[in-house]
Amino acid sequence: MSGENRVAIAGRLAGLGALRRTPAGVAVIEFRLHHESERSEGGTQRKVNAEIDAIAFETEARLIAAAGLDNMMRVEGFLCAKSRRSRKPVLHATRIEFIEGV
Repeated sequence: MSGENRVAIAGRLAGLGALRRTPAGVAVIEFRLHHESERSEGGTQRKVNAEIDAIAFETEARLIAAAGLDNMMRVEGFLCAKSRRSRKPVLHATRIEFIEGV
């Protein structure tokens, strides 16, 4: 097992939960990112359209909470199962950069 698990994606803030605190007092927020682009696959261009659930903690959580819906951003992080019961992947955002003028 390589252990590599890195994601970098750009998109619009499509959904935003409330900023809350974990029992340990850590700021956390859940959000949804909508991505659209064109990519080359199998020698042809195709349109890519996807939404991904994401979560951010502390500084990144406060950045997201202050942002409005439809803001364009770049998110870097890693994938992890949503919970022990749900193996659905969720993007854990470790770096967020807002993209101005898009």
